[in-house]
Amino acid sequence: MSPFDDETRVTPLAPLPVGPGSVAAFAGQVHPAWNIGANPNGGYLLALAAQALRQRTPAQPDPLSITVHYLRPGLAGLPCRIETRLLRSGRTLSTVRATLVQQGDARLEVLAAMGDLGAPAAAPLLTLPPPEIPPPEACPTRSAPAQGIELPILERLDIRLHPDQARPGAAGQARVSGWIRFSDGRAPDALACLLMADAFPPAVFGLLGMVGWVPTIELTVHLRRRPAPGWLLGQFWSHDLSDGRVVEDGALWDASGQLVLQARQLALVRQG
Repeated sequence: MSPFDDETRVTPLAPLPVGPGSVAAFAGQVHPAWNIGANPNGGYLLALAAQALRQRTPAQPDPLSITVHYLRPGLAGLPCRIETRLLRSGRTLSTVRATLVQQGDARLEVLAAMGDLGAPAAAPLLTLPPPEIPPPEACPTRSAPAQGIELPILERLDIRLHPDQARPGAAGQARVSGWIRFSDGRAPDALACLLMADAFPPAVFGLLGMVGWVPTIELTVHLRRRPAPGWLLGQFWSHDLSDGRVVEDGALWDASGQLVLQARQLALVRQG
């Protein structure tokens, strides 16, 4: 079993009920290997909560649209409780809510539309093409010293950045591009995409340089298809930074060049 599967495992605390309005709680553990500095990565916490959502809708395992509000930082190395409510149950789409709680406080609130992405479809009628960047072997590894913060998460993820965007402020714009995969070779899936949508340096790294931890306020992810095995290509950008808050957009493409995810988040930028 990959560390990602083991460290996002959650267990129902009672037999799972069925039907709209039903509630169920799960137990999990927030592992410190996924930290950014002293805090668990937001994408990892989202994947942890999504494991509980998938168990509530087993016939619809994929979060087609998922929005998370981060209320306060997660606590690494401590257990968590994930409280879920099935809001709507349908044949092709169900809506579920989840709250991740630690030490009696809600850490994040999640609302998701769950479905089944199914097998890869024919070529889309309209899509966002991947950017052209050097291959992974020509891209330097994401650096903790360059960002000015400890990155334990790099023990779990192999992240390579575009050579022109790897140094602080080198891009000259709020844009970061690169490649990502699990360090242990685990193939990406829909759940992994939630993690990887929030695992690159913040886009403002390319403009402002060493920005440290940029905590997310809200993140919305749209999954478009299940990824093919191999590297994922990511690009993240921002055109909106004001009053210490930034809106960042991003996308991931799989090894076949297909768009698998689009995301947008609002985050805090703490300088100085």
